[in-house]
Parts: sequence; structure tokens; C-alpha cells
Amino acid sequence: MLHNRKDQGTRLVPNNAGICDLVCDAVLFDLDGTLVDSAKVIERLWAEWAARHSLNVHDILAISHGRRAEETMRLMAPHLKTLKEEAAARLHEEEQQSEGLVAVAGAKTLLSSIPQTRWAIVTSCTQKLAEVRLQSVGLPVPAVMISQESVPRGKPHPEGYLEAARILGWAPGKCLVVEDAPLGVEAGRAAGMRVLGVTTTFPADQLSADLSVADLTEVAIVPGAPLTIRIGAVSPTTP
Repeated sequence: MLHNRKDQGTRLVPNNAGICDLVCDAVLFDLDGTLVDSAKVIERLWAEWAARHSLNVHDILAISHGRRAEETMRLMAPHLKTLKEEAAARLHEEEQQSEGLVAVAGAKTLLSSIPQTRWAIVTSCTQKLAEVRLQSVGLPVPAVMISQESVPRGKPHPEGYLEAARILGWAPGKCLVVEDAPLGVEAGRAAGMRVLGVTTTFPADQLSADLSVADLTEVAIVPGAPLTIRIGAVSPTTP
């Protein structure tokens, strides 16, 4: 499904019905749910943590997507005196688990077709965890990765996306953000960027992104310059 709004730096060119081309300078991806389906690992670990503290795991999952672990814990259990220690232990557990991780459909093909200087990952997890997940599913580790250690404030603050654009050397308004969670969409918009939603975690009406696709098989790079992203019904012959 495509949802469009006015151009804000990136240039949207209508194509055939249900298809459009978006001209931009760089693509900034979220990680979990956008490039890597890590839902099984994440839900299992949150369920264990919820059980230890007599919390409802569904309440946790309702707010955790796109949010740093410690921030989620603070919102759910502000009374705990060991939040930092428990968040660190949770991240360590995640780093040890790869069972159930899979690449989001179309991710490998899409990433392999974008020049290294034109894409980055902006994630709420640590650098090590991000690398573990990418390597576990056979996806490349980008030259630019903005992780939990990179910026003091996580999503929905725009700092991560702005920092990625700065390091890549492109104007924020000419970058495209690809996200699966409302917090990430909010961060991308606050950074002044157009946002493509991937409905792997939330339906399009909850994401409220500028454009939405079911997965990354509906996204491709049009050969030639400038960087052009084709969004919609991508031909099966697209490499």
C-alpha cells in the first residue's frame, strides 16, 4: 500500500498504477523488523523478563518496538533499582541468541544494490548485537551504523537519523528512512526525512508512514544515477 504526501527534499515520481519512483541521496534503515526478523528472540526474552517481575508481556511488547531495552524497562517497572544491570544482562542474552532470526524478505537483494556510501543502519540496539544479527542472517554490515552507543537519545528522538545523514555526508531532507515501528517513523519525520514503512510488525494505518510496503521485495533500485528507489509492485525480473 502506498501513502504519499508532499515532497520535502526527496523527489517522488509517479510511475504506473501502484508504483512510484523516489529519488533520494541515501537510504537509512532501521534494523529489527525492517532488515532482520528478530521477533521470536525478542518476544521470548521479554516474556522471561515479564515473568520474573510479574508483568504482562503483551503490555511490554506494545511499547518496546524501536525503543531501547532500558527505556522500556523504565516505563514498565520504574520501581526497580537494578534497571541498568538488568538492561545490560538482557542485551548480553540477545547477543548469544540467533535461533529464529531470519532476513526480512527482499533485504539482501536490496542492500546489495545500494552503494556503501548511500546507506546506513540506525538501530536502538548495541553495535555488537546489530552485527550479530546481520551476520546471523547473511546481511552485510554497513560502513555507517548508528547504534545505542552512538547517540545519547534513542527513537523517537531524531538524533540517530540525523547523525547517520551527517556521517554519510547527505542532507537530511534528501534521505529516505525505512522503518517498521511507529517510534521509528516518528524519529524519521522529526529528522525532516520521508519515511517508507514496512508492515512486518505494525499495519500501515498504525505506522502512518509516507509510503508503505509489505516487505522489501516491493522495493528496488533503478539502475543509473541519481539514486532512485522504486516502490510498489517490483517486477520478478528485478535483480
